[in-house]
Amino acid sequence: MVREHPQTREFQAFKTNIEYARKMVVAGQSLAAFQSPILDIGDFYRAAWVQAVGAIDHWFHEELYRRVAELAAQDSPGMPYQLTAFELPLKKVEEVRRGTTTLADAVSEQVRLKWGNVALQNPRKIGEALKLVTEENIWAKAAGQINEWTRGRTAMNEQALKKRYIAITDRRNKIAHEADLVDGSLHERRAITDAEVTDAINWIERIALAIATVLG
Repeated sequence: MVREHPQTREFQAFKTNIEYARKMVVAGQSLAAFQSPILDIGDFYRAAWVQAVGAIDHWFHEELYRRVAELAAQDSPGMPYQLTAFELPLKKVEEVRRGTTTLADAVSEQVRLKWGNVALQNPRKIGEALKLVTEENIWAKAAGQINEWTRGRTAMNEQALKKRYIAITDRRNKIAHEADLVDGSLHERRAITDAEVTDAINWIERIALAIATVLG
């Protein structure tokens, strides 16, 4: 079943990046028949895996920034606690007081400074960042949303969903930081198939859509 996805600029960018990962898988599949000692088709799949994780990492950041800016601009009494408790440097407080910047802009800038260089590839870090924009337990709610989509054919819970996501990001880290080498080897790389990377990409897209649905 095709599920409706958010029409925001941020999610559209995520979809574009995910489709790029899928195209790399297709490229690998199309060249599989021409496998040779100088061409490792698995590299297309490894690149697709890294691209897909990068896509959701980028989306988490952009979604965080957009929602923080919107909430800060509204100055709503229903603002999440972590955002109301977010600390601003005195310099920024003074700029707001003098009217040279708005509160929304000051908060947005500081959130970008705090989270801009933090990889959002760990469920704990993702949950911590998104506490600025929601009081919901996003992983538990996202797991429930996935179960709802499958009409009870899955029994996903918070820990199971986190474990699935960590498995995907761990493999990405092995590819990106360890050349995907088998432990203890200087030249043998882990096997990878188009089916494995396609499953990872599908899960990344499913998780992003579930969390976007929870955020509303």
